Amino acid sequence: TNQDGKTVTDADFAGKYRLMYFGYTFCPDVCPVDVQIIGQGLSAFEKTDPERGAKVVPIFVSVDPARDTPAVVKEFVSNFHPRMVGLTGSVADIDEMAQRFGVAFMRQKPNAQGAYLVDHARMVVLYGPKGEPIAIMPQNAKPQQFADELARWVK
Repeated sequence: TNQDGKTVTDADFAGKYRLMYFGYTFCPDVCPVDVQIIGQGLSAFEKTDPERGAKVVPIFVSVDPARDTPAVVKEFVSNFHPRMVGLTGSVADIDEMAQRFGVAFMRQKPNAQGAYLVDHARMVVLYGPKGEPIAIMPQNAKPQQFADELARWVK
């Protein structure tokens, strides 16, 4: 389910390069930083090569669907890039998607106040127009370094 409440499938992204990141909006540290790098890097790439930049869709997938409703995900992704897609769904849907993409995560048990963390793999993977994995993108990169890596792979 995307940030507008619509069901999407891989077919909706056919023909596009996909920057995939699995995380959660309540993440206290790495997720906002990583998603900011994605947004800034893609923006830098779009400035230097608008035609190829338009072929790339940044996608944030929540591994915390209990808290990450479409509205919460929409607010989160809108802070990072105007074309960023935010995905959430049922626990079963997210678990299946994470397994299909080989993403490891574990939801922790809530504390006495009901708060909890979600341990998760931290990586951005670029997928090609047919859904094939192409590259693991650089972590902790400057926007231009991220853009340079996109320039290397996006045809």
